[in-house]
Amino acid sequence: MNQAENITANWYAIYTRSKAEKKVLAEFVHSGIEAYLPLVLRLRQWSDRKKLVEEPLFRSYIFVHITEKEYFKVLNTQGVLKFISFGRVAVKIPPQQIEAIRYYVSDKESEEDNQDELSEGQLVRVKHGPMEGLIGRLIRMKGKFRLIVQIEAIGKSLTLNIPRTRVEPVSSGKEKLN
Repeated sequence: MNQAENITANWYAIYTRSKAEKKVLAEFVHSGIEAYLPLVLRLRQWSDRKKLVEEPLFRSYIFVHITEKEYFKVLNTQGVLKFISFGRVAVKIPPQQIEAIRYYVSDKESEEDNQDELSEGQLVRVKHGPMEGLIGRLIRMKGKFRLIVQIEAIGKSLTLNIPRTRVEPVSSGKEKLN
């Protein structure tokens, strides 16, 4: 590895203890490590009430933007279990994927009906927005306007809630999941 690669910061995904994402994020902020925890509002119901709760988009995952020198500092943070890796090497996350997640979390696009016929199990392609071109498998339709689409990333399947207006059916069977 050359000197330039040593200094360049890259995005990585880390796996945390269950329900420790916000605590780990606070530890990173305190120690000066750039981190991103995508949060979404979800309606939770208890026996006596309903409440909007801010929860991680991906449970037990946080993204960190670090240099190679900070690797062990991240790994030794309380609540961190491991880096997401392939063949014992931490997987670098392309910055455009982080930006796509940021955009997805902040997107409040109006949800108009889409005329494409979609069925569960088929491959769909994101046709516009920052995730344009990604291909995933339609897991289920959630309400009238949103889809649950499974996309392969970093060797793991991530399930994303995507507006129906953003996807189209994949016509041929030659494409594979991104």
